[in-house]
Amino acid sequence: MGRFTLGKIIAITNQKGGVGKTTTAVNLSACVAALGKRVLLVDIDPQGNATSGLGKNDHDGPTVYDVLIGETGAAEAVVETGFGSLSLIPTAIELAGAEIELVAVENREQLLKDALTPLRDGYDYIFIDCPPSLSLLTLNALTAADSVLIPIQCEYYALEGVGQLVNTVKLIRKKLNPDLSVEGILLTMFDGRTNLCAQVVQEVRTHFREEAFETMIPRNVRLSEAPSYGLPIHLYDARCSGAKAYQELAQELMQRN
Repeated sequence: MGRFTLGKIIAITNQKGGVGKTTTAVNLSACVAALGKRVLLVDIDPQGNATSGLGKNDHDGPTVYDVLIGETGAAEAVVETGFGSLSLIPTAIELAGAEIELVAVENREQLLKDALTPLRDGYDYIFIDCPPSLSLLTLNALTAADSVLIPIQCEYYALEGVGQLVNTVKLIRKKLNPDLSVEGILLTMFDGRTNLCAQVVQEVRTHFREEAFETMIPRNVRLSEAPSYGLPIHLYDARCSGAKAYQELAQELMQRN
C-alpha cells in the first residue's frame, strides 16, 4: 500500500501576494483533472480569486466559511465546476472575519484538517489555495496538508520569502503537523529576456536542488485574462505558453507522486 491511497492534500502558499499563487491553484488543479484524476480545489482565501477564476463567484450555497465555523460538513459545500473531474469548495467574503470568530475555538488550527479528512478517499488530489499571509487560515491549510507547493516570482527578493516560508514549515512540523513536506518550489512569471530572471532561477536551483520544479511558468498575458472569463487556461487558450506550462507542471507533479 502506498502512503497516498487517500487523496494527497497540497497547500499552495506564499505569504507574499502577487506571485501567481491563485493562478497556480486554479490551473494546476484543472490540468491535473484533465489528466483523468479526481481533484478538489479548496479556496480559503477571503478574496475568492480561485472561486471566481472557476466561474463560481455567484455561488449561493454553503462555502468553506460555513465548514470552518461548523455550520455544515465539507461534502455539502462541494460544487462541481463543469471542468471534467474538478470540484471546488468555494470561499465567501465572511471568511475575512472568521479569524476573529475562531480565536476562542479549541484546536482552531485543526478545523480544516478535521473537515477534509472524510473527503480524502473521494479524490486523488486536494489542493488548497491559501491567503497571501501567515494567518490562522494558512495555518489551518498547513496543518491539513501533506505537502506545500511554494510559487515564487522570478524577482530580486524571491529567495527571502522562500527562506521565511521554509522556516514556517519547520515550525508547523514541530508544533502542528510532523509529516508536512515541501512538494516543490515553482518559479513563476519567468521572462527569459532578463538577466535578473536567469539569476533568480540559478539561485533557486542551487539552494533548492531537490525541491525546485523543472517546469517554470512564463509571463503570459493569456494567464491574466483567463480568470475574467471564469476559465482555466487550457480551456481559455490551449495553445498559449501558459497553458503548455501548467500542463507540463501537472505531469511533473504526478510523476513526483
